[in-house]
Amino acid sequence: MRNLTTRDSVRKEIIGLLLLAIFIISFLFMEDIKNDSVFEDLPSSFMHVNTVFLSILIEAVPFILLGVFVSALIQTFVTEQHIQKLIPENPYMGIGVVLFMGVIFPVCECAIIPVVRRLIKKGLPLHLGVVFLLTVPIVNPVVILSTFYAFRTNLTVVYGRIGLALLVAIVIGLIVYWVFRNQDQLRSQIQHGAHEHSHGLSMSRWKQTVYHASDEFFDTGKFLIFGAFLASMFQVFINRNDLLALGSSEWSSTGLMMGLAFLLSICSEADAFIAASFGSTFTVGSIIAFLVYGPMLDVKNMLMMFAYFKARFVFVLMGLITLIVFAASMVFQYI
Repeated sequence: MRNLTTRDSVRKEIIGLLLLAIFIISFLFMEDIKNDSVFEDLPSSFMHVNTVFLSILIEAVPFILLGVFVSALIQTFVTEQHIQKLIPENPYMGIGVVLFMGVIFPVCECAIIPVVRRLIKKGLPLHLGVVFLLTVPIVNPVVILSTFYAFRTNLTVVYGRIGLALLVAIVIGLIVYWVFRNQDQLRSQIQHGAHEHSHGLSMSRWKQTVYHASDEFFDTGKFLIFGAFLASMFQVFINRNDLLALGSSEWSSTGLMMGLAFLLSICSEADAFIAASFGSTFTVGSIIAFLVYGPMLDVKNMLMMFAYFKARFVFVLMGLITLIVFAASMVFQYI
């Protein structure tokens, strides 16, 4: 069994390195590839997929690096005692503390999952980790400012995005608490013991941080690359003219915009500008649904969640996010 597990781990690492190599080669030699006669007969859409794929990665990688570094700092410097002192024992009061942390934590959805996983492993209750996961990518200062700039002529979208995100996170956090009662929902991870065993306790905390960050980056990067590729395929091959025809109905436009947010996988720091381009076609409520649903659930962070959390928990969380965001958006439109 151990040999089988080791082979699976090695195979995943090789796949991850190959994907990373493809990304680097495409990034450095894209112009040469375009001009090569071998690729002249390829449809332009395939070259467009590569361009969109690289743009998603270039946009997301800095935030992934930020997230894994923060995760490594938590692993090295934060103890279970620190978490216990910070979070109230009352499970409901803890939600308020986590909401405040989300407002001041400048991390987007590309980077938040490694941070949340590390906090849960350090003792943060599961439902509070979910609240943190759902709020940080939407209500952090950078995202609020970008949303304000994109919709400064329609502040209803700005306030609606913040308010709806907080409401949805609270409701889902409460449901997760009632259903799972802080059960362990993290997948068992194969530890990269080479760093820990060979260096031991004599290694400085900063060296430990660097090693943890590098391991985390390769674990997360594999799923980011695959998710970015899927998202780029959807962006290129979805016919937007057909989608716009469905934009007039409140029900269909809300579901459609949520589906687009999931498939396009746009970073929350930039999604407001994409949403603003749909403003003349889709309803305000559906625009807000796009801005709330995407940072909570899209292709790339779904793959990361399946890598770090148990499948049943991820399916439940995906269902809750979808149903509650849709319902809250419809209520918002009618009110």
